[in-house]
Amino acid sequence: MARPILFELPPRDPRAELQSRLADAPAEHAEALLAAYEVLQGLHDRGVFDLLRGALGSSDRLIEILVEEAKSPDAIRALRNFLILTKLFGSMDSDRLRGITGVITDTLLRPQETEPPSMWAIFRRLWNKDFRRGVAIGQDFLEKIGRALSSKSGPENR
Repeated sequence: MARPILFELPPRDPRAELQSRLADAPAEHAEALLAAYEVLQGLHDRGVFDLLRGALGSSDRLIEILVEEAKSPDAIRALRNFLILTKLFGSMDSDRLRGITGVITDTLLRPQETEPPSMWAIFRRLWNKDFRRGVAIGQDFLEKIGRALSSKSGPENR
């Protein structure tokens, strides 16, 4: 009769495997470790670790202050306004918004003339379709702002 072959695995020591990987890590990741040390030194030089150590030491008091400030009417209003603006920017076409912000930047950075344009120069621009389109959009915008301001949905009536 055949005898069974005994197959015994040597006991596995996960701590020894980790120690071995840890011993090999500096050689395998030398560049990354040096970069991490530079980042740590920069944070230390700027006092970030002292700030974090202080925040951890007084975390209960810090949380109390944050909660009290978050309950204030100004903070609640700011959060609501932020959510409304987020919804507004989320609904806008990004290409159109990029174009508008580019126009605003170009207009504000353009050197200003020392003299304002004459009434005749402004009047001549009325024949420019783009100028009239911009004026129409501006009028619509101002009309809607006026309507919103005169409506009964102001903050005192909510």
